[in-house]
Amino acid sequence: MPLLRELLIDKLQTLYDAETQLTTALPKMSEAARNPRLKEAFDKHLAQTRIHVERLQKIFDALGEEPGDKAASAMTGLIEEGEEMINMGAGKPDMAADLGLIAAAQCVEHYEISAYGTARTLARQMGERECERLLSQTLGDEETTDFVLTTIADPLVQQARMDDLGGDADLEGAKLPHRRKMHAGMMQSQNAGTTSKPVRAR
Repeated sequence: MPLLRELLIDKLQTLYDAETQLTTALPKMSEAARNPRLKEAFDKHLAQTRIHVERLQKIFDALGEEPGDKAASAMTGLIEEGEEMINMGAGKPDMAADLGLIAAAQCVEHYEISAYGTARTLARQMGERECERLLSQTLGDEETTDFVLTTIADPLVQQARMDDLGGDADLEGAKLPHRRKMHAGMMQSQNAGTTSKPVRAR
């Protein structure tokens, strides 16, 4: 299946460059984060990202291919947006700065979730079961990271809404009433009594 193989290799090479770029960007985001949980999330995902690069190399070895030097221009743009958020947050309160970082980080995660999902589907269609397994592992990491960022963002959003209401509203009454996406899918808020769980890769 030469067409599927070509598409898969192209996607994998793009992901390899994207993950490599991210290993440089995440330490900057961690340093800029004010919330301890957010710093921890960035540091943990940095360790995961290094493993993701290693997994991609294993996939290339299994396919008899090389990562090459294909540039992931989309990731370059997303990282630039993240750097803009870092600069914008420098003179802002902690909550605003952290929400900006989460917005940028979740844009990256959604890009990676889409890209890894596509690569996994191609590997499955080609019958490359080991490649599919490794891609599924990384996809699960990306989905979990996105979920963790949402759990960090939720209380910050609730506090921001409290501030917008003048601080006089009851916290329970200030909770966002339904699950919705915000800037670039930055976060999702929960219905009362409902607990969201990360989507696991299959």
